[in-house]
Amino acid sequence: MKRTTIFLDEALEYDLKALARRRGQPVAFLVREALAEYVGEAKEAGAGTLSFVAAGASGRDDVAERHEELLWQEARLHEEPQGPPPARPRRQRATGRKAGGKKGLR
Repeated sequence: MKRTTIFLDEALEYDLKALARRRGQPVAFLVREALAEYVGEAKEAGAGTLSFVAAGASGRDDVAERHEELLWQEARLHEEPQGPPPARPRRQRATGRKAGGKKGLR
């Protein structure tokens, strides 16, 4: 059996302790009993199976240890090829100005 911690509202804790006293059973027993029933009902309803488990089975046994390396490797395979940046169009020099100075200033 494994120990765990849960957080309860004060009102729920009070009610749970009162029920345990009435039944003469430990609180931990009632919590285990309630959780077992809840999980059992969820399994029967089909909520216990995850539809995506093993959907991407790769056949590799080292994915957990190398997940970042493998993800970046996969990302690089899908990148668009990077060529040189596009050339910017050259700006035309404004007419009516002298080179090297501002119009009307001496």
